[in-house]
Amino acid sequence: MSQLPLFDPVLPTKPVNVASIPQRSPFRYPGGKTWLVPFIRKWLSQYDPELIEFLEPFAGGAIIGLTVAFEKLARYVTLVELDSDVIAVWQTIFSDDARWLANKILEFNLTDKTVENELSIPPDSIKERAFQTILKNRVNHGGILAPGAGRLKYGENGKGMLSRWYPQTLYHRILEIENIRDRISCVHGDGFECIKTYSKSKNNIFFIDPPYTAGKKNAGSRLYTHFQINHEILFSLASQIQGDFLMTYDNAPEVIDLARKYGFDTQLVLMNNTHHAEMAELLIGRDLEWARAKIPPSTIK
Repeated sequence: MSQLPLFDPVLPTKPVNVASIPQRSPFRYPGGKTWLVPFIRKWLSQYDPELIEFLEPFAGGAIIGLTVAFEKLARYVTLVELDSDVIAVWQTIFSDDARWLANKILEFNLTDKTVENELSIPPDSIKERAFQTILKNRVNHGGILAPGAGRLKYGENGKGMLSRWYPQTLYHRILEIENIRDRISCVHGDGFECIKTYSKSKNNIFFIDPPYTAGKKNAGSRLYTHFQINHEILFSLASQIQGDFLMTYDNAPEVIDLARKYGFDTQLVLMNNTHHAEMAELLIGRDLEWARAKIPPSTIK
């Protein structure tokens, strides 16, 4: 097992072209992992999909869990999310109210006034909360749902909030997810408890993507409602997983130290952030030799 040192300039791959990856999630989520999809395909290709269950303890926008379910890379997928707004969206989509949500989005006439009117009304059901969450995610700057997030002012080509509101696209994404709900479910709960509960089975595979609050950047504090977690405990729990796991983190000294403490392998991967700037993200697992090989074109669908 080998490790790349922190900030190593030699990286094994160019950033993934996210335009080549099917967009599955209705969220435009801070810290989204669309760029990671080819790596997930390569990682899970080591396993018989009929024998493994895939768990995402910090689901958020859930592009990874959705991809695994759509592409049948595991026999079943469980999404776990603590945020009450985000989980309302998944609970609605995986219920008989999915079409209600899709139609509500399709029929909504988005203007500054209708947005403020809609978001001023306390939701009286999970499905109403789901709609308001999708709306906030689309009209807030950067898709941020945390308290204090501002609205988009200019957007693309001066279109403001309309530049991120794609009702027909969202309609189709929601109905496509509804079609695979027999292979995927969601749980309103704590990611730590999820790992504790399901870590004892060798058939359970975890993708762990916690809020980025380790190190000095503390990006999660401005992006997520639930951003404070104990990373030491998370690494300890990961070390007890009997199956396999993959973690993603900021490339921070504190994270490197934790990985080394628990004997984990690390690998830097290039990606493009929201502002299209090239940067490196850190993959953490038990053995990442598969990640150091070139991603074959066949895995980029």
